[in-house]
Amino acid sequence: MEERSNQIGKRSRELLAHAYSADASDIHFIPRRQDTLIELRIHGYLYEMAIMASDDAERMVNHFKFLSGMDIGERRLPQSGAMMTVIKHDTLSLRMSTLPTPYRESLVIRLLPQSKNLSINDLSVFKEAVNGLSSLLNYENGLILVSGPTGSGKTTTLYTLMSALQKRYHARIITIEDPIEKRNDAFVQMEVNEKANFTYADGFKAILRHDPDIVMIGEIRDEETARIAVRASLTGHLVLSTVHAFDAAGTIRRLVELGIPRFDLKETLVAVIAERLVTIQCPECGNVCTPECENRHHPKRTGIFEILAGLPLYELLTSKTRRPQRPQYKTIDDYLEEGVAAGWIAKEILKGGAPRVDFPKTVD
Repeated sequence: MEERSNQIGKRSRELLAHAYSADASDIHFIPRRQDTLIELRIHGYLYEMAIMASDDAERMVNHFKFLSGMDIGERRLPQSGAMMTVIKHDTLSLRMSTLPTPYRESLVIRLLPQSKNLSINDLSVFKEAVNGLSSLLNYENGLILVSGPTGSGKTTTLYTLMSALQKRYHARIITIEDPIEKRNDAFVQMEVNEKANFTYADGFKAILRHDPDIVMIGEIRDEETARIAVRASLTGHLVLSTVHAFDAAGTIRRLVELGIPRFDLKETLVAVIAERLVTIQCPECGNVCTPECENRHHPKRTGIFEILAGLPLYELLTSKTRRPQRPQYKTIDDYLEEGVAAGWIAKEILKGGAPRVDFPKTVD
């Protein structure tokens, strides 16, 4: 029994190392009738990595559940957990989520490297987007929201902005997150703990007593956290948070749906950032840069940012008409078109084509 447990532990570490080496953001365990499919999400696309025997996959899922603090005896309800690990001398935070299915539990592991500290200049190859993000550092109070679907880079952008703000103002930044996704010694970070009845609301009250300059609320997911974010910005602090929404205008609609009056948004909201991560190529060399190309050090993906602030934001918040109008700010579609025209984005990628990646079909 102990030997089998050690074997599962070894295979689990090998799986994590494989995913990390492939630059995967997520590992998916998908249970099926006769086996379990393991997929990796790499640069936004899902790739089949392996097919595992059902019994082995179930033991591996239980292993990860145990390490991340989940109840391994509970298989009927969704659960979430988190843990830290070290792979190839790099520290990773692993965020885990399980769902019950007719064929055992499905597990998704989000890999969050802790050592990659980016500057605002690193977030995008589009200079206008970088300048727009840099201009947000001038705000000392109000509410800044980062929106986009899962895997669009919201966490990276949020932490990069906070690091830049901390260095610029030597500010005291306090966060309340669920869970903490990236540890930073320059911040005071708290984690929601439902088992101990420590909620976002409890954390917010404690933060205001702790003399913050900047408050970060991990995610606005319901009416309570939306009101907390608005309330914190009304106290004269700069507040940053994330929202799951398609675009900048949709972020405002989402807050209104959560019961936040437009009047309060006019008083507090200073900027909304909607973003996507897109696969890029070198405009000169294509997919593979020559050794002397100045673009050879660029990452394979870059951010495109729809930044709604200033007069366009004010007009959207005060407009009474619901007729669709041409946005007075650069949208995600505008950046995509510009990227294709400049050669940064291939037309096939824009249409949803995934680059080829080969993996072994079994995990030994």
